Amino acid sequence: MREAVSTAAAPAAIGPYSQAVRAGSLVFVSGQIPLDPATGTMVDGDIAVQTHRVFRNLAGILEAAGSSLDRVVRATVYLADMNDFAAMNEVYGSYFSAPAPARATIQAARLPKDARVEIDVIAEVS
Repeated sequence: MREAVSTAAAPAAIGPYSQAVRAGSLVFVSGQIPLDPATGTMVDGDIAVQTHRVFRNLAGILEAAGSSLDRVVRATVYLADMNDFAAMNEVYGSYFSAPAPARATIQAARLPKDARVEIDVIAEVS
């Protein structure tokens, strides 16, 4: 059975998709970009600032789904510029303890709203 997850702690979906979907013991979180959920606007700042905002959005959705960043098993990171990898990776690493989730990092030609970073995750739920 699938159940949509929605929370005001993260930006509302900007298309025909759910912020996340719970299916069995997993939650699949849609890609999050550095939008401030209170204003719906992109945060100002470099890749580190944007990556922190993305993680706050992911954490809010995971909490609403009955999960947390500690329960993430898979992540996909999309970067507008692979030159931002080191700075993004430093921030990314601060949100996970061992064992870190499996991950892929991809450079995308363009991200929604011209974001510099987008991240989606899959996590276990209680």
